Amino acid sequence: MLFLFLMDEAMRKQRHNLSLLLKSQNIDSQMRTLFTLILIVITSIATAQTETFDLTTYTPPPKRDGWKKEVKDNLISYTKTDNSKKTWCQIGIYRSTASKGSIDEDFESEWQILAATPYQIKEAPKSGDIQEAEGWKIKVGSGTFSFNNSDAQVILSVMSGYGRVVSIIAINNSQDYMPQIQSLLTSVSLSNPDKKLAVHTEIQQQETANTNSSIIGTWTKVASDQDAYHANNGASGYIQRQYIFDQNGTYRDIIKTFSFFSDIYLTKESGTYQVNGNSITLTPQKAVFETWSRKDGKDAWGKLLSTQNAALEKATYQFTIQYNQYIRETQLILQSGNATKRDGHFDQDNKWFYKLPTHDYDLIKLPN
Repeated sequence: MLFLFLMDEAMRKQRHNLSLLLKSQNIDSQMRTLFTLILIVITSIATAQTETFDLTTYTPPPKRDGWKKEVKDNLISYTKTDNSKKTWCQIGIYRSTASKGSIDEDFESEWQILAATPYQIKEAPKSGDIQEAEGWKIKVGSGTFSFNNSDAQVILSVMSGYGRVVSIIAINNSQDYMPQIQSLLTSVSLSNPDKKLAVHTEIQQQETANTNSSIIGTWTKVASDQDAYHANNGASGYIQRQYIFDQNGTYRDIIKTFSFFSDIYLTKESGTYQVNGNSITLTPQKAVFETWSRKDGKDAWGKLLSTQNAALEKATYQFTIQYNQYIRETQLILQSGNATKRDGHFDQDNKWFYKLPTHDYDLIKLPN
C-alpha cells in the first residue's frame, strides 16, 4: 500500500542522533520517518558526489540506474520509468522563493501549487507536527491521486527559514522507488545565510531616484507560483514572468507557464507605461494567450496549438528599485492594493519582487 515508509539499518543509524527528538513528538510512524528524513536534510553530510542547486546541496540518484535529469530555471528534476512494470517516479527540487511569513502559510501555498492543483487532490494532506532544525522549520505532507487509471502518491517536503522557502516533491506509483527518494532526502543540506542578515534583513537602497531611466530594461522572476487565471486554464508547475520597459514609454510583459503533465502556456502583453514619482501605470493595448505543445515531452517549444485574446488590465503600482544584499540582487519591487492577473499572487506584503537578469536562464526564450 502507499505511504509505507521502511528504512534499512543504515538509515536507522543515520537518524540515531534524532531519535530522542522524534520520540517526544506525537506523530505516527509514517510521518516520523518522513520528518526524520527531512531533519537529516538539514544536518547530514553527503558522502557521495553532490550537486548544488540554489540553497540545496544533495546527492542525485545515479544516472546508471536509469534516472534522467532535467534542468529548468527554477527546478531540477529526476525521472525514472520502468515500462515492463508500468511504474514511474519523479523527484523535483525547487529553487527557493520568498517566504509568505510562516511555515503553515508556506506549506499550504506550496501544497496547493505543486500538489493539490496539478494532481486534483481534494483531500487534506496527511502531515505531522512542524519540526525545527538549524533555523529552518519543516513540514511534510503526502496525498494520493489517480494517474492513467492507477494509484499514485505525492510527498511534499517544505522547509521555511531566513525569509525563504524550499520545496522538494516526489511523485510515484510504486513503493519500489522509496529507497531512492529516501536516499536523496537524506543527502540534502541547506545553505544557511548569515543569521544577522536574516534577522535584520539589511537592504542597501540604490541611491538613484525612481525615474523612467531607472526602470528601463528587463526584469524577471521565476517561482513555483501561479494565480487563479493560470490555474483555471489548467496550468501548473513553474511560472516565469518578464517585464521589458523601453525608453520610448512602451512595455512588454511575457509569462511562461510550464508543467510536466500539460502543454506550455505563453501570455504576451504590450502597451504603454507612465512613471510619476514612485508610481508607474501600465496601460495594455494588446494581450494574447497561446498554448504550445511540449517538444519531445520536454521543456521546449513544440507546435502552436491555439491562440486567443487575453483580458486587458490597466494597473498602477508603487515601485522601488533597490539592491538586496541578502540575496545579492538588484530588485524591482512592485506594490499594489490588489493582486493582478499579470503578476499573480503577491510574493510578500502586497509586493512582487522582480530582479535584473544575471544569467541566460533568467530570460524567457520565446519560440521561433
